[in-house]
Amino acid sequence: MIALSTSALLPFLGQLLGLVVILVGLAQSLFHLALFAIALFALAMGPPRAGKRALWSSLVEVAPPLTVLVPARDEEQTIVDSVRALLALQYPHVRVIVIDDGSRDRTLARLVEAFGLERRPFASDGPLPHAPVRAVWVSPSLDRLLVIEKENGGKADALNAGLNLVETELFCSVDADSLLEADSLLRAVRPFVEDERTVAVGGTVRVANGCAVHGGRIVSVRLPRSWLARLQSIEYLRAFVMARLALARLGALPIVSGAFGIFATAIARAAGGYATWTVGEDLELVLRMVHYAREHDLPHAVRFVPEPVCWTQVPESLRDLARQRIRWHVGALESLFAHAHMAFRPRYGGLGLLGLSSMVLFDVLTPLVELAGFVLLPVFWWTGAIWGEFVLAWLALTFVAGILVSCGALLLEELELRRYPRARDLAILAMVAVIENFGYRQLVNLWRVVGHWRFLRGARGWGRIHRRPFETVATTAASRQ
Repeated sequence: MIALSTSALLPFLGQLLGLVVILVGLAQSLFHLALFAIALFALAMGPPRAGKRALWSSLVEVAPPLTVLVPARDEEQTIVDSVRALLALQYPHVRVIVIDDGSRDRTLARLVEAFGLERRPFASDGPLPHAPVRAVWVSPSLDRLLVIEKENGGKADALNAGLNLVETELFCSVDADSLLEADSLLRAVRPFVEDERTVAVGGTVRVANGCAVHGGRIVSVRLPRSWLARLQSIEYLRAFVMARLALARLGALPIVSGAFGIFATAIARAAGGYATWTVGEDLELVLRMVHYAREHDLPHAVRFVPEPVCWTQVPESLRDLARQRIRWHVGALESLFAHAHMAFRPRYGGLGLLGLSSMVLFDVLTPLVELAGFVLLPVFWWTGAIWGEFVLAWLALTFVAGILVSCGALLLEELELRRYPRARDLAILAMVAVIENFGYRQLVNLWRVVGHWRFLRGARGWGRIHRRPFETVATTAASRQ
């Protein structure tokens, strides 16, 4: 056996690492550019804008009854606006169930005061386990609203308590700090009406920070004042308008956002409902439903419709954002490892071959490789162990591809949604699409690596994220007009 000297080993390791980093970066860049092309094709093949309005109107007569589940804990700042907006949705038959998951603030009290609720004993339950329910609250004048008061068990536990009481064939899960546009449910239910295989539908989630709100409605769309929230605006466009639209087109969508999604009640219950052992209950529910359907030879499809828009508040401090992203990554790892047998397997269709496989490659491995590249490649170059061309090629690939993908997502937003009426806002977003690649993207990858560490240590928990009342957001936006 020939032993490599230190002087020979260092260049070998440097060039090997450089090659791996470049290949992984190239694969990720090509994958994202392909998703952009597929999303652009999907939008081009969709019905024209004028025809869509007539299509939505025609759905009013055939839209199935639907129940909206709203898990809430310590959401006193936003809960009343959110519920009012849900009750005012343009949908023929909708019921709203709010699940107060052991709030420590005045969440329940604000609901009781705003809607004149009366306490009733809880006398029935369903097949899904959950923490004890203390009581239910009803309104004598508003039978479409039900509030469940229960002991704290977590978001998934709260959703299971609500799912047990759903009597409609479809249900929608909505975060308490989110606002739906008036016709969002009607738009999102279209795949269920047109294709009986549909078991879940996701819609676009957008950043509400900076928008003017009145009566639980977004009345004026503006960019957030916070640059951190602006950076997240581009992320959300890239994740929803581009990636999820493209993956759904390929039959490979692995997740429907917990902030806004519609599901088939029967198969969600049969699959076991929401998992309480993970902080990524939205990803886990979709994987459970697809797995159940495949194992029982049931036709199924997970869809994404870009036009139903849900507006949600995003963190405006690095501390809150770090908690959120670490939690998201831990949840993704939990579900990926629990369903590892589905990845790379044709039996599970596009979800197994592409959806989960791409998550393994680009969500699990790429953050580690990319951060290693930023740390080690300059060191190897400085010591002469690697050619400068390696470093320059990787940097060019990383930044140029990232900018192209982000600008592509902004283009898709303008082609399909056109929610930003001011050219100034679009110009700022275009600038953000460039800026995010120089520092912010690397920070998010660092949080993902922390998520790896927390997952390996078995650390769990949601962490508390500060919420602002929507009225405060409205005042801020109004003052800038």
